[in-house]
Amino acid sequence: MEISGFSGGLYRLMDWISKMALLNILWIVFTALGLFVFGFFPATIAMFAVVRKWIYVGDDVPVVKVFWSSYKREFLKSNLLGLAVFAIGGVLYIDFLFVRHALTGPISLLYAPLMILMLIFLFMLFYIPPIFVHYDMKIRQVIKSSFFVMIMNPLSTVCMAVGAFGICFILSYAPPIAILFSGNLIALITMKFASKSFEKVDRKSQLLLQK
Repeated sequence: MEISGFSGGLYRLMDWISKMALLNILWIVFTALGLFVFGFFPATIAMFAVVRKWIYVGDDVPVVKVFWSSYKREFLKSNLLGLAVFAIGGVLYIDFLFVRHALTGPISLLYAPLMILMLIFLFMLFYIPPIFVHYDMKIRQVIKSSFFVMIMNPLSTVCMAVGAFGICFILSYAPPIAILFSGNLIALITMKFASKSFEKVDRKSQLLLQK
């Protein structure tokens, strides 16, 4: 029996909040089960898989079942993706430290380009999990595609960054809330804008194929 009116709206709101909270708890627990190092990327990918289902199928999906299924299935591949991401980030960070300590020499000319590269890489990170769960791609293709989608959708990229920063800023004043609402909110905002970017890219690809 469907509940209508104010009671129905309140029920749907509470149901949505409970599902969001459950998803965030699953993300934290399964990250910890993987000893954080090996659990973060599988748990994050599983969280994005659930959020993608909410966007494309509806919120009436079994959260635990979808999360666990994705976590198991993508455990190895997502960790390999995480290794690649950390390797790229590590190289950029080492280069940054090297250039920062050489600001008085010719190497100092690399400071500005390196900062731009680091900013581009940071923006690419917003697209990597959505692309991973939305397309069936190899790891190299996921990273490569995240760059091109990011370049083609600057407005969505900025909105993702502002949304993620805003959530982190608000949670810094209420850390206990992060247990129920943190990664899930960032994933929801990121996946929402990413899905619009994917539709835009797919339309352009279809137009190019028709020519």
